[in-house]
Amino acid sequence: MNKYRLQAWYSKVLNFIGIKLAKNIQLKPIKDLEKISQQTWLSLSEDPHFLVKTTSLKKGWYLLYIDLGVRQFENAKLYPIYKNQHTADQDAIDLPLKPHKKITRYFYLKEGIDYLRFDPLENQGEFTVKTFRLVKVPKFYAQYRQLIRVEYLTSELNQQSHTAVKRLIQKQAEENQISFTDQLNELYANTFTKAESSKSYQAWLEKNEKVKIHKFLSQKQSNDKHQPLISIILPTYNTDKDHLKSCIKSVLGQSYDNWELCIVDDASPKTAHIEAINNFVKRDARIKFEQRKQNGHISQASNDAIALATGQYALLLDHDDELSPHTLMLFVDAINKHPSAKLYYADEDKIDEAGFRFMPHFKPDWNPDLLYSQNYIGHPAVYEISRLREINGFTLGVEGSQDHDLLLRFTHNLTDQEIVHLPWILYHWRATENSTSQNTDAKDYTTASGIKALQNYFDKNNPGVMVSQGTFANTYRCKWPLPKVNPLVSLLIPTRDGYEILKNCIQSIREKTTYKNYEIVVLNNQSTCKKTLSYLQELDKSHSNIRVLDWNHKFNYSAINNFGVENAYGEIIGLINNDIEVISEDWLTEMVSHAIRPNIGCVGAKLYYPDDTIQHAGVILGIGGVAGHSHKYFTKENPGYFSRLHLTQNYSAVTAACLLVKKSVYKQVNGLNEKHLTVAFNDVDFCLNVQKIGYKNLFTPWAELYHHESISRGNEDTPKKQKRAAEEVSYMKRKWVKSLQHDAAYNRNLTQVHENFALK
Repeated sequence: MNKYRLQAWYSKVLNFIGIKLAKNIQLKPIKDLEKISQQTWLSLSEDPHFLVKTTSLKKGWYLLYIDLGVRQFENAKLYPIYKNQHTADQDAIDLPLKPHKKITRYFYLKEGIDYLRFDPLENQGEFTVKTFRLVKVPKFYAQYRQLIRVEYLTSELNQQSHTAVKRLIQKQAEENQISFTDQLNELYANTFTKAESSKSYQAWLEKNEKVKIHKFLSQKQSNDKHQPLISIILPTYNTDKDHLKSCIKSVLGQSYDNWELCIVDDASPKTAHIEAINNFVKRDARIKFEQRKQNGHISQASNDAIALATGQYALLLDHDDELSPHTLMLFVDAINKHPSAKLYYADEDKIDEAGFRFMPHFKPDWNPDLLYSQNYIGHPAVYEISRLREINGFTLGVEGSQDHDLLLRFTHNLTDQEIVHLPWILYHWRATENSTSQNTDAKDYTTASGIKALQNYFDKNNPGVMVSQGTFANTYRCKWPLPKVNPLVSLLIPTRDGYEILKNCIQSIREKTTYKNYEIVVLNNQSTCKKTLSYLQELDKSHSNIRVLDWNHKFNYSAINNFGVENAYGEIIGLINNDIEVISEDWLTEMVSHAIRPNIGCVGAKLYYPDDTIQHAGVILGIGGVAGHSHKYFTKENPGYFSRLHLTQNYSAVTAACLLVKKSVYKQVNGLNEKHLTVAFNDVDFCLNVQKIGYKNLFTPWAELYHHESISRGNEDTPKKQKRAAEEVSYMKRKWVKSLQHDAAYNRNLTQVHENFALK
């Protein structure tokens, strides 16, 4: 039996054991749970409990099979209650829940127990218990399934063979002085990533940040080739004295010492902080200080501080924020590695009055369309000071968004290589009642000035782009103009039978699309349904902008669409699945406006499942081994990770379920891969090919459609299909190994297991 048939057989066994043999366990509410209906419950607190009513469980391996109806990502836990012990957190079995997703989880009981405790949520809310089943399984079977999951979902292991993975795990076990079983169990548990929370960030800081810093310091050379003077720009105005002291102390505590601190006070009426500044000036000659006689606002004060600077690079620091101890050292390390760059930026988090760190912002690499939608770069950023002076520093009159305005002008016409992102938390933004992070009025003020800054920038560099407020404060929508003569768009829709979904798709396009210059090309792949054939004949005869072309070969998604492109009349190609349904009437206008931009390649839309949860909002490389959809199963209203669900931005790839691209670009990369990617990942491969020749791919949330996914094509449920799927995965991993390890539109510190932007 080959390995594909073996895997198929195991899958059937899993299904049989999990569903047929396992009994549905009764759950008895113990704490803060209210029954609403037969299956529906309401959690009344952050710590609800069920008692899992079952017979005594013996020592050994178990399969837990759960189907909980939740509307958003939730964290459930299962606690084995061992005799003569209280509930122990170290014994907890994490069960991260996703909408529409069942969980199968293998776990080991180190001794027999009488009962289990089940915590369905970690917050108040409604949920449905559809299935809760438990069955004892053999050790060899449980470990085989654990190994398969670990192999598939661990980025360091998914390039290895099955035998090599076992050897690596055995080696790790020996290094950690634990058994192979315990090491495998730990790796398996790590694949069940919890959703983001302040608790998980604190754990991440302990487990990841400290280890990374220690590794960096231990491997760092004693002296960098180049040790530039870094000028830290610090404008002050009525600053809280204690916050300012903490701010300056974070500079004095830097592990890199070739810096100068240029402080300019903007004629503050209050003077308590002035005395503190003067005390620091007396203690350290690297601190320069001037007081303005008249208030000129933050842009003028910052420009005056830049005038004091004598360094080669400038780092901007707000008067109540703090730097991490190794901020400057890490930036200088990046300067030495990328000496031709002009701008360097890193990740940040927030810090409260008590010094507690929270809400980390792990940013993507250079992402110009995201910068148009939001000042995602923020702090910390190190600017080449000669270019900073070249553009005359800060603009007066856009206070509140002066940093955003500066970044737009500074990065204009820079290459990707001249902008470097460091995936380190190097800046702590203080969150106080008066800060932009906490104050609604401040956010509204910043949004208004941000619109002004963006509009000024586009009026000068891209006339016709119109800027308006986005869905949330400090976010923006930039509408790009269309030419007077709108380009013809060829919408290619492959289909085989599927009368109902095809009719719904075409009808929604015709009835709801405000953009008029398009043709629909239906690519008929051996339909046999009489109803479908009659409908196709009617379409071909009755509508001047609809054509039906026959593709009389076995299903090959890439080949079908390549055939369609060869016969398309349009300047713009639209790849459209037959199970797409239009929501927003200007979807095509929005997508075309980006597709015609000279530097833009593939344009993707925001796609929903029929229940208004996210199906596609950009593709992230490396998730699950190859690629996954950003924010999958998030609700329509959810802002996503730092509002990214509602922002136009660059992604490495977008789905071909609804994708627009210039026909010339499509042909330039020789279309979709007909040989190696007949069904899956052809769109990801295509997007990466487009990106490789210099174009940026883009996702827009302003083109909204439904995607009735999996209606038109079945699951990978036969040995032949599974063999083909495995070969496609293998091809992608070989061809795009570096891209899959690090997606520039994502962040190395975020999970490659799930689509929810949780911490790695």
